Amino acid sequence: MVYKNCTLPDGRQVDIEVQNGTITALEENISAKESTDVNGAYLLPKLVDLHVKLKDGILNAPNMKKIVKEAKKGGVGYMMIMPQTTPPIDNEISLEFTQNTLKEIKDIKIDIAINALQEDLSLSNIAILLKKGAKNPYISTIAKNNIAIKIAEYVKMYNTILFCKAEDNSLKSQGVMFDGDVSSKLGLSGIPELSEVVHVSRMIEIARYYGVKILFKAIAIPQSLEMISKAKEEGVDVKAEVSLHHLLHSDKACEGFNTIAKIDPPLVDEISREKLITALKNGSIDMLSVLHQPNSPVNKEVAFFDASYGSSALSDALALYYTKLVKSGIISMQKLIELTVINPRKTVGLKIPVIEIGESINQFLLFNKNESYMIKENDSLYKSDIVFGKVQYFEEN
Repeated sequence: MVYKNCTLPDGRQVDIEVQNGTITALEENISAKESTDVNGAYLLPKLVDLHVKLKDGILNAPNMKKIVKEAKKGGVGYMMIMPQTTPPIDNEISLEFTQNTLKEIKDIKIDIAINALQEDLSLSNIAILLKKGAKNPYISTIAKNNIAIKIAEYVKMYNTILFCKAEDNSLKSQGVMFDGDVSSKLGLSGIPELSEVVHVSRMIEIARYYGVKILFKAIAIPQSLEMISKAKEEGVDVKAEVSLHHLLHSDKACEGFNTIAKIDPPLVDEISREKLITALKNGSIDMLSVLHQPNSPVNKEVAFFDASYGSSALSDALALYYTKLVKSGIISMQKLIELTVINPRKTVGLKIPVIEIGESINQFLLFNKNESYMIKENDSLYKSDIVFGKVQYFEEN
């Protein structure tokens, strides 16, 4: 089969010949008896998202199977399940249950992060969990220094990367959104910037001293990105993940006590949001996530203070990225692939898919940028938005 007029991420158009699931030719004007004209659709590697949470945080088979369907619709081919679940992924039993459920899943590659801390903030059995196939330890910086240092030693011993959520429990515990004008207007307790900034600084120094690799998860404060960029220049192996939500929405989305905009970390003010966009353009952000954390209505249709954190975006991932960042002119398609495929794959040690002869076509998808649709999910920050792009997989042709 020859797929004619495919657009590569750099904008070039080529025909691509596929035989038995493998790319056998890649050039202009391939002649073939059997062909399909894709009319300029992008030929792209499947996306990666290293920050996916299960619905209502419940660890069960239906929830895991549901995110597979959502990921496939959104063009995501690899994702990391975060371990803040009920029950938490911090022991051999929950890890084994998750792994056994994932064995039944074929369409999407999924790995599991493990909670380096148990619920009582003591250390989980990191060594055993990593030996049994978990990929990356996750730590919230509510951990005390001595515990954080022990975790860093494990990370170095097993040559993996530490997923780190920078937050201060004493500053965050009473807040429900960003501490600013909007929180004051709504009469809601705010979470100050220092909750993140102080602990980014702390963990950078631990990374520097112990020579470990850290991926800071869902960074929201521009000052944090500045510190991470400076540390990189000094040779510290740290990276920053930022969510699409924080690039596109400010805390004004919370006005009217909109619980769908209650996410973790909280949406920042407009000045900070604009600084995040600048950081995206200048290369200070290493990777993006749609920060998928869906909730049932019972956990959102309540008072803002009591509502659960999170919103849904996985099923619209590629269309959102394309419409909001590429089509709008903020970044190029090549830059998007760097932030959503290349960098996250490098971070977790996965092979980078390259569009060339001999590669499996199942690593890639077609994305028709000319088709549009309205987002209908009630728990999405983008409900009623018109987005462009339809994902199509080669195995469906």
